Amino acid sequence: MPADRKTILKSRARTLRKTMTEAEIRIWNQLRRRQINELRFLRQHPLGKYIVDFYCPSKKLVIEIDGGQHYESGENVDKDRERDDFLLNEYGTRTLRFTNTDVMRNMVAVIDRILEETSVN
Repeated sequence: MPADRKTILKSRARTLRKTMTEAEIRIWNQLRRRQINELRFLRQHPLGKYIVDFYCPSKKLVIEIDGGQHYESGENVDKDRERDDFLLNEYGTRTLRFTNTDVMRNMVAVIDRILEETSVN
């Protein structure tokens, strides 16, 4: 990846960290400081040509918190699938996706799913 593209991604990631959604803030409060299986998570982390919401390097796990627009049109679903496939093929990552509503209304189930996924391997 060209150096200027990498710089742009890093700058965009910094901006995204400062402007996280309420759902992202809530999940980050659960992920930070190694609270889940003592694993380190990064937020708004550049990974290849994308910026992922949350990333656990040791488990190669990406966590995405998506708004309704990700589920409303086939185009967004296709883009997400393409992105997930790229990350899997290039970096060997698995992606867990949750809706903003999942995080806001059922955090226990979200955390349980993350615990389940991080207990694998």
